[in-house]
Parts: sequence; structure tokens; C-alpha cells
Amino acid sequence: MSRNILIVAGDGIGPEVMGEVERVIAWFNENRGFDGVVENELVGGSCYDAHGVAVTDETVEKAKAADAVMLGAVGGPKWDDVPFEVRPEAGLLRLRKDLGLFANLRPAICFPALAEASSLKTELVQGLDIMIVRELTGGVYFGEPKGIDDLPNGERRGYDMQVYDTHEILRIGRVAFDLAKKRDNRVMSVEKRNVMQSGLFWYQEMVKLGAEEFPEVKLEHMLADNCGMQLVKNPKQFDVIVTDNLFGDMLSDVAAMLTGSLGMLPSASLGAKDENDKACAMYEPVHGSAPDISGQGLANPIATVLSFAMALRYTFDLGADADLLEGAVEDVLADGYRTGDIMQPGKKQVGTVEMGDAILTALTKRTA
Repeated sequence: MSRNILIVAGDGIGPEVMGEVERVIAWFNENRGFDGVVENELVGGSCYDAHGVAVTDETVEKAKAADAVMLGAVGGPKWDDVPFEVRPEAGLLRLRKDLGLFANLRPAICFPALAEASSLKTELVQGLDIMIVRELTGGVYFGEPKGIDDLPNGERRGYDMQVYDTHEILRIGRVAFDLAKKRDNRVMSVEKRNVMQSGLFWYQEMVKLGAEEFPEVKLEHMLADNCGMQLVKNPKQFDVIVTDNLFGDMLSDVAAMLTGSLGMLPSASLGAKDENDKACAMYEPVHGSAPDISGQGLANPIATVLSFAMALRYTFDLGADADLLEGAVEDVLADGYRTGDIMQPGKKQVGTVEMGDAILTALTKRTA
């Protein structure tokens, strides 16, 4: 049975890193019987240039029908002045919303070979393994009303609405608790209940959920600003962190730098299963479009490759294949291959395609 994958490479380095994922998919087709069928569409600034919108209705429908969506990156200074409603990021937000992708999983894992590349002391990040679960379709990014108004006194006012309903908190909480049961059985719920009513509400609902449905999982709570500090002070204290859309966006980027580079971090965005047991899913690197290096063959494809490993694990239920791909990446790093963002003295600096070549070689060696 074929597995349908929609690739929306996006802008900047997106097409470059996604090209390496297509090569990895081809390897799995040839060597592991994966039977992946790939289709490409536009999203972000490239879609705006072609169609005047950040994502077309046709692409959204194709994304809903696909088994998995692989997204590269969107945005760049070229589109800074386009209307807000058609900015490149609007395409990403629409895909998340229309596909019902409420759960964003962002692992922060420090590969042994890269512990010294972290901005923190090696002993603080060696063996790091955190999962950040971010609510993705609610909160201040989607709350209404929002806007910029002209005031009678000649000033202007900008505003956004931070809002959550009970079901939104409970469903993201259940994802976090379920993940924790497969890990170290600990959940840290993060909000700002000391100054925000929505934070207090989040706290109350998480306490109730933990007590009623997951009493065997250790649930703790932390204010978002303190969590940011603790991530750079003692990151290994965390197992699963669950938080809202805004704080999740920030904290996952902080966690990214613990690993040495944004170019190393994958993510999965998952929806709820329908009556046919199908769930929409989109996989993407945490890094942005990096327009400063796009088109030069310098981008690190590892985060995007590892995002495909997450697709193998969470959408296609191919845990052994996911382990194989993650192991190949670890082998490549152990052999000293580095793109510029993770370059260390004495290592071999390579470009995007060369890193892809090394990963394919490592896959072949592991299955020889």
C-alpha cells in the first residue's frame, strides 16, 4: 500500500533541505519497501509570488488527503511588506488550523558528538532528552479579536487575544501525559498563572486532568519565565514540558540551542484521529528559512531528515525504520561531518548535499 507524502518545501533553505529528505525517502523505498509517493506544492512566499496567497485551497485539500505533510520553512525579508493576511507565515498557520494540528511535538535531544557544540557546559547537556509539547491551534496566535486600530487621540493600539477553552487544554494535556508514560513519567505544565487569567485556567484544568486520568504520572507546574531560566540552568531536570502556543514557541527555541543548533531539531504537528482512524500530521524542522544562506548549499538538512524520522514513528508506525534513520544521523556526526552551523575544530565541514550523501551512506552501512 502506497504512503502518500505531500512536500511543501516553502522558502529560503526549505527546498534545499527538503531535497535531501526526498533522497532519504527514495532510499527507504528502494531498501526498506517503504512505498512512499511524493507530491510537491507551494507554500509561503513562493506561493504568494505564484498565486497571490500564502497557500492555495487546492494545496490545503491535498494536505488533508495526504498521509503526512513535510514542510520546509516559510518567510523572508522579501515578503516583509506584503499584506498581513497573505504573509508567508499565514500559509503555515492555515495548514495547522485547517488540518486540526493541535499538538506540536518538539524533541530536544543532544547527540553525544555535539555536546561540546552547545552554548552550555558539556556536563549540562550530555544525555539531554526533553520533549516539549506545544498547543498549536489556540491561544494568542489565533484568538479574536486582534488588530491595529487608530484612536481618536491620534495614537494607535495593537491587540491580540489570549484565549483557551477546556477541550483545547485537555486534549494537549492528554498528549503530554501519554508521551510521559512512555518516557520518564514526568510532566511539567508551564504557564503564567501569577499574572494571566488564561494561565490560571490552564493550571486548574491540568491539575484536574492529572488527578482524574493520569494519577500515576508525576505532574509539576512552573511559570514560563522561570522555565526559560531553568532550561539554561539545569535542562536535564525536565522530561515532558506541556505549554500553550506562545510559550511553547519561545521555550522550544531556547531548548533548541541546548542541542547546539536549530538545524538539529525536528518537530511533529499532529491532529486527532477521525472515524477512519486517520490523523492529519505535518512534520517540519524548527529552524526558519535562513535567507542569508539560501541557495548556497550550506544549510544543515539534519532537522528536516529527523522530521521524516518522526513521520516514520508517529504516522507510519515504523519505529524500527525511525530508529535506523536516527542512528544513521548519529553515525554521521560521530564520524565528524559538520555543516557550518555546528562546525567544531578538527571536524569535516560539508554542505547540504554532502551531509545528505553521508546520511545515505550511513543508512546503507547499517543495513549491510
